[in-house]
Amino acid sequence: MSGSPRVTVHPPSPTGGRRVRVDGEVLGLAHNLTDVAEFLRRAGLEIDPSDVALAPWIDWRGVGPDRWGHDSDG
Repeated sequence: MSGSPRVTVHPPSPTGGRRVRVDGEVLGLAHNLTDVAEFLRRAGLEIDPSDVALAPWIDWRGVGPDRWGHDSDG
């Protein structure tokens, strides 16, 4: 990939979890920051789970990185 990857974490789904995309490709349904870090690692983007929430190249849609279910706090 040239330049920064376009990483999008979509709003929580009605059943929980958030879809993660990199440059338009769906990587999976994450249920926490560790899941996001693992999906990114598998895509060749190393990031520590503790850095995921603050990474400027991740676009958190709808709500921030502290929300994973439609009615949960975490």
